Amino acid sequence: MSDASSSVPEPDVSADSPISENWVWVGPHRPAVPRVLVEQMARGWRDEPPSDAVHPSADVARARREWLGAHFAERTVVVPAGGLKVRANDTDYRFRPGSDFFYLTGCDEPDCVLVITAGPSTNRATLYVPSRRDYHTHEFFTDSRYGELWVGARRGVTEAEAYYAVPTAPLEYLEKDLASLHGETACVRGIDPRVDALLEPCDADVDLAAALSEHRLVKDDFEVTQLEGAIASTVRGFEDVVRALPAAVGHGERLVEGVFNMRARVEGNDVGYDTIAASGSHATTLHWTRNDGVVRHGDLLLLDAGVECANLYTADVTRTLPVSGVFSPAQRRVYDLVLAAQDAGIAAVRPGVPFHAAHDAAMAVLVQGLVDLGILDGDPQVALRRDRQLHRRYTLHGVSHMLGLDVHDCAQARNDVYLGDLAEGYVLTVEPGLYFQPHDTTVPEEYRGIGVRIEDDVLVTADGARNLSAALPRRADEVEAWMASLWSRGPLLAFE
Repeated sequence: MSDASSSVPEPDVSADSPISENWVWVGPHRPAVPRVLVEQMARGWRDEPPSDAVHPSADVARARREWLGAHFAERTVVVPAGGLKVRANDTDYRFRPGSDFFYLTGCDEPDCVLVITAGPSTNRATLYVPSRRDYHTHEFFTDSRYGELWVGARRGVTEAEAYYAVPTAPLEYLEKDLASLHGETACVRGIDPRVDALLEPCDADVDLAAALSEHRLVKDDFEVTQLEGAIASTVRGFEDVVRALPAAVGHGERLVEGVFNMRARVEGNDVGYDTIAASGSHATTLHWTRNDGVVRHGDLLLLDAGVECANLYTADVTRTLPVSGVFSPAQRRVYDLVLAAQDAGIAAVRPGVPFHAAHDAAMAVLVQGLVDLGILDGDPQVALRRDRQLHRRYTLHGVSHMLGLDVHDCAQARNDVYLGDLAEGYVLTVEPGLYFQPHDTTVPEEYRGIGVRIEDDVLVTADGARNLSAALPRRADEVEAWMASLWSRGPLLAFE
């Protein structure tokens, strides 16, 4: 390793400093920095040796770029990662790249942009990467948002090329390089406003977003492995929650959310979406993410949560658990009806059937059950007609959505593709539910305030389907036995 003190690069200091040639201006509400300090800070740093590590998705990402280059051979394709987003004033949210960008590169660093230029060859990709704010520039210690002394090192141009196995260029070249291009472009928009401003919108932008979503529908072996890992961590997160439930009775839904999210940060990148920890009648609110309610014995806890793995694929699993460890008779009747609907939905999943097959199968079971419970009147087939659909007061939502890098994956796919026939390699949720609002007088009083959803992640196989989250118990007796077994190990947490 060489010692940088023997050859100090010229610090990147603006010549038009608003103070004087002896000072460096670093921003509002910040004192100017003596230039002598800048020069001193640039000395005495040892360069780290280059790493020979390569991103685990480098090969599959290269194949995806080659497919995209061939698909849009007459256009230059621009796919940004996105930038840091402000949470409050001068603090940012933790960065998470745009899913299409990550799918094509494996790169998870902010401000990068992938460009695939038009031409006959499929291997025309360049990854534009910001230069490092290391000791070669005063931002190293003056920039609290990007400076490496503040936020840690990131891969620069050279390091990124080796790690992601794609040709790279400095980000500052992007605007000039795009301006020099001749011919049509297509851009993934809405991710980075700075990139959006460089290119005129066109119809091809919509085509590009759709093509990427539709290509992402079929998961390759690498993606399935990532999803399996995310789901395995999610199962452990549910186990954590069950073991912490006795403490949650005194501390509420926040504790449930916090316990699950701890597993997500320990074993993954984060949660794949805001955890829903809905106790009691909160379970009848589909997207209850406030998680600020109480947890009571005798209530049900609806936990809808998923770990996003290090490579950003997310699980999406829901279980509805009796806080006391035992379902009441009314709770079990509702639970068993939802489970029967889910069984029917999963059984309907196979290649060649319409996307709505799982939904239709689950709704048929739920509507018959609602009639049996005395909540709906008349012939179930009449209730299911498109011009009726009265069951939706209690079922609320569709049974499935695609799953992958996004919890609602492939959202830009065209309707006729997304809602078309299932194919081997698709991963979708099957998640029927019943939601009886606490003040709904059309529901018998014993069921009011009960919300039940059961959700699993299902891979379409060559001859059927595989429930990727089957390790988590679903049947009421199994759920009760599983909870008792976990509690026999002792509490996970004990709060005063």
